[in-house]
Amino acid sequence: MALPVHLILPWILLFDIWFLATAGSVAVQATDHGVLKVDTPEVNVILGQNATVPAELHTNDTTLAATVSFEFQTWNIVANISDLDLVGPVASFFIPLVPVNPGETVLLLHSSDTDLDVRNAFIRITVSKAEWLNVVSDVVGWLYFVAWSASFYPQIFQNWKRQSVVGLNFDFLALNIMGFVFYGVFNVALYYITPIQNEYFARHPTGINPVQLNDVIFSLHAVVCCLITMGQCLIYERGHQTVSKTCGLIMAAIGLAIVVSLCLSLSHVMLWLDFLYVCSYAKLGITLIKYVPQAFMNYRRKSTHGWSIGNILLDFTGGTLSICQMLILAYNNDDWGSIFGDPTKFGLGFFSILFDVFFMLQHYVFYRNAVPHEPLASEDEEPAANGNDDQTFEDDDREQGRPPPYQNFSN
Repeated sequence: MALPVHLILPWILLFDIWFLATAGSVAVQATDHGVLKVDTPEVNVILGQNATVPAELHTNDTTLAATVSFEFQTWNIVANISDLDLVGPVASFFIPLVPVNPGETVLLLHSSDTDLDVRNAFIRITVSKAEWLNVVSDVVGWLYFVAWSASFYPQIFQNWKRQSVVGLNFDFLALNIMGFVFYGVFNVALYYITPIQNEYFARHPTGINPVQLNDVIFSLHAVVCCLITMGQCLIYERGHQTVSKTCGLIMAAIGLAIVVSLCLSLSHVMLWLDFLYVCSYAKLGITLIKYVPQAFMNYRRKSTHGWSIGNILLDFTGGTLSICQMLILAYNNDDWGSIFGDPTKFGLGFFSILFDVFFMLQHYVFYRNAVPHEPLASEDEEPAANGNDDQTFEDDDREQGRPPPYQNFSN
């Protein structure tokens, strides 16, 4: 069976983005007069420990003499730095960093010679209270990366073991696939396509690429796992389950927004970077709603049978560790604004954890060891009559290898 169009289209779009953005880009060249740049644009300094950062001046003008001044975007994080006098054609020097208070700031280098290219003459500085907290933060980061990556496998294994996907909501799966495809497009494009990176840095001159290699690996791995699960839905027992009309309309609306944004980018009304932001917003919106169909289906069936609690436990572990890392960094860098100043990221993580808790309550408290009370049917079908409930119990017993509670020998 051919893959659905909504799964193939985003990857075709990703190639188109790369081709068109590359073809329409103009290489940014350094000025002939010279370049002032910092070798390490991002530095972490421990409070009480001084540091130095190497920087260089390159110019073709052998008579160039310039004065370099230093400006902090946030003061009282690092001690002020005195101006430096440099003489071309090549001058290497070290920038002394003396931390004063924990926090984050950006150091900008300015030249008295305005012809010098200073676009890469900046340092993002983080002053931390303790190095061991940074180590703990790194360990926690890898732990939640592993937990989230592994969270896809319990459902895949359970489907394989049962040779059935009855109990897994198809709306949840469809939304999950679409969300991770858009997330993958965003990460791959911003990490690999240079013209889009140039658009990002033109908008954020002192910024750092927010997408790292582990983000790319996670999103692509998530797409592959979701596609494997979708393949299981095609070959294993699935009852009468289909993607609901409501979910189809939601996905169509999201797809329409993506297509409109793509057309605007193709017509140069919107930057490709903004198109990627639309993809990321679509992913965030899907994250807010994707758990609802599964939770509601569990409620209707009065059972979580067929829905793996393992993926929920791992997702809960990853989400909790992610928030713990945010709290550790906020304390260590005295940067609580990174949490409360960006409520979207924190709120989405907390929202996912709340759903995980609700699923755990359904599995371990509300419907513990419960047999489904309602057969799975498509959205357009009427709920089964009481006589069919008996058949549901019987089918579920056979699925688990138990004899049915009775056998009707009438007729």
